[in-house]
Amino acid sequence: MCYEVGGRHRRRMSTPPLSAAPGPAPAAAVSAAAPSTPIAPIPIASTPVASTAVGTARRALDWRLRFAALSLIWGFSFLLIKVGTSAYAPFQVTFGRLLFGTAVLAVAMAVKRTPPPRGARTWGHLAVAGFLLNALPFSLFAYAELTIPSTLAGICNATSPLWGMVLSVVALSEDRPTRRRVAGLGIGFLGVLTVLGAWQGFSGLDATGTAMALGASLSYPVGWIYVRRTLAGRTESHLSLTGSQLFLAMLQLAVVTPLFTTVPDAFPVLPLLAVAALGALGTGLAVLIQYGLVAEVGPTTGQMVTYFVPVIATAAGVSILGETLGWNTPVGALVVIAGAALTQSRPRRARVGSGEPTRPRPPQP
Repeated sequence: MCYEVGGRHRRRMSTPPLSAAPGPAPAAAVSAAAPSTPIAPIPIASTPVASTAVGTARRALDWRLRFAALSLIWGFSFLLIKVGTSAYAPFQVTFGRLLFGTAVLAVAMAVKRTPPPRGARTWGHLAVAGFLLNALPFSLFAYAELTIPSTLAGICNATSPLWGMVLSVVALSEDRPTRRRVAGLGIGFLGVLTVLGAWQGFSGLDATGTAMALGASLSYPVGWIYVRRTLAGRTESHLSLTGSQLFLAMLQLAVVTPLFTTVPDAFPVLPLLAVAALGALGTGLAVLIQYGLVAEVGPTTGQMVTYFVPVIATAAGVSILGETLGWNTPVGALVVIAGAALTQSRPRRARVGSGEPTRPRPPQP
């Protein structure tokens, strides 16, 4: 649930579960179900000006720190995947990630005494959501990073808003494209071609690994649309739905992993710690941080994390892992980010009292 508080009024809004993914997935999912609404001002007479200013400053500092933490956590997720897959099979990394992430949300549910959702149909939808938003993309990214740099994986993840716009036009009749968003789509995919070095015939890139990373980014908007069609408007809390979704994704990997991998002969500490951090921080704690951000500052600001993740992923890969970059990779990444930002932009609303009709903000996938 997202709560927007202003004065003495509190509005309750249900939101679908999020993908605990490194990147823009959760922000876009939240904005689909919980568009921002104006917050009623606090009556001046009831609150001293000085204390209000101090409280506002503290809240502003607080959300900015959490915003920065979330950007760092998700930006470093691709580095952690790379380190984890250096010693463990991709399915094992994904299973460990979901195991630690589920454990964090289970503790949060226990502390808040949040019950799991009820109904077999709800659990069935959550199982599909867990596959599309967690099990499948997490596994694809882990396999992709066996053959491509973590920097490229992070940039591929930034294409999710581009795929989301294309799919929303096809699957959601109420989400009509504007010229600005179509332009953003074209610019974004031009950035992808720049990153991949299309004019060089894509030389030097592993086609399979790159396709897996792009497929992972495509899986997120498919999951968002499925969640929007099946789980939006549920009365359960977001923590209940998301925790259950991660739990079901973990069970899926618990079945698949023994079929395709063998027990490791050794358990190197550094890769094991990377997997634990990837799950506890990048999959568990990050979800809790983002829900708090969206509830406090709204989905528009919350989803801006999208544009910092590939930058941080690139910086981490180059500075810590020693990955090399051609000029086209950072340039193309900036073009992708610009295109993604345009696809998520909305025209300004008409001013109140101007006599112009106000258009409702269309939901995002």
